[in-house]
Amino acid sequence: MLVIRLCYLAMTSPTNPYFSRLTRSRRDFLGKAAFMVGSTLSAAQALSSLAADSPWPLRKVAGILTWYKQGSHADVLIGKILEGWRYEGGVGPRLELASLYVDQFPEDDMARAMSEKHGFPIFDSIEDALTLQSDSLAVDGVLSIGEHGDYPTNPRGQKLYPRRRFFEGITQAFRQFGRVVPVFSDKHLGPVWEDAKWMYDQAQAMNIPFMAGSSLPLSFRQPDWAPPMGSRMLAAVGVGYSGLDIYGTHTLEVYQAMVERRLGGEKGVKSVQWFGSTDMWRRVDDGTIDAKVLQAALDATPKAAGSSVSLRDLKGEGVGLFLFEYVDGFQGAIFMLPGYLAGCGFAARMGGDASIHSFSIEERREPHYPHFAYLLKAIETMVWTGRPSYPVERTLLTSGILDRVLTSRHEGGHKLLTPELQITYQPVDYPHAPMPMLEEGYGP
Repeated sequence: MLVIRLCYLAMTSPTNPYFSRLTRSRRDFLGKAAFMVGSTLSAAQALSSLAADSPWPLRKVAGILTWYKQGSHADVLIGKILEGWRYEGGVGPRLELASLYVDQFPEDDMARAMSEKHGFPIFDSIEDALTLQSDSLAVDGVLSIGEHGDYPTNPRGQKLYPRRRFFEGITQAFRQFGRVVPVFSDKHLGPVWEDAKWMYDQAQAMNIPFMAGSSLPLSFRQPDWAPPMGSRMLAAVGVGYSGLDIYGTHTLEVYQAMVERRLGGEKGVKSVQWFGSTDMWRRVDDGTIDAKVLQAALDATPKAAGSSVSLRDLKGEGVGLFLFEYVDGFQGAIFMLPGYLAGCGFAARMGGDASIHSFSIEERREPHYPHFAYLLKAIETMVWTGRPSYPVERTLLTSGILDRVLTSRHEGGHKLLTPELQITYQPVDYPHAPMPMLEEGYGP
């Protein structure tokens, strides 16, 4: 029975090469178990210590959402729990949605329709969503998705999503009922630094298994490469597009997920500075930024359709450079180039032979944003094991860098010393979505 259960875990992972060929019903699993015996169980090894009362146990989770619309982060995460990895009613994560709290209901809201279809309740308070209106916690994990919705923007250009308010409600329920469960908070913490740090400190003080961040570090890379753990890295440049707040965090998360792998681990950042569309090129011309590494990142990344402007003539509200210095002296550099690029990319000059490696991140939309499946698999693993799949400190650091860069920009580009960002952590070698995908759907 244990072998069968481990086979099931492997089969239901989106990293399984047979994933896209699976039956659309869990009831047909036993007929395929013999096929999986003797195959690789790498996807199951992370969960091999789990106990279960049936061949396919589920853990209950609550969703705490800003809103639930088609294509929103709630849809591409919660939807996979409700309707399977491919949204066809078949195999999905070993999670069951027990309840939702929803902050806003736009005209094209999906939450109520999905509640009626799948039979889960929507509550008016976070506490009720976590307890199902009982006298104890009734869920095994929480997905706090404070992304999308009608919320104000501050003078620094940060959309003030209620991520801290959501976390306050969650932790208040934990205290009241004397129990904690794993929590995932979508995208950057905060978004302002004070809120991000408060959330992190609360999680640490209460021993809450806590994860956060972007889906892009787990997304498809073209070509499929990552720096070896503990390798020497001489220089690195990230490139991104779109809004500074909304996509600055994605670009930073991809960048940090790569540079944290350098020899010595991560010790944090000691200063940050914003450079606008004219001043940023001076940092290339004076050698602060390795021009060949920058060019490699640009060459790897898709260009915006119809753009004819030369790179150095590119202007605009969101065009600029995030320049930050790490505690160990490593130089951080991210160019935000909306209007020129149509994706995120990364390049690094590695030690030894000084070779340059680069890749772009692919955000595939079909079948139904599959890169979010790899994020959800990391969340599922945390809910089952009680241990974060990778350190939340990465997202704490990227949240702080973004907040301080936007502060520097708001204050005219002054360099800011950041002793608060001297954050130390040990990275882990967590897998990302493989390239290429099978033609018929999810999975490598």
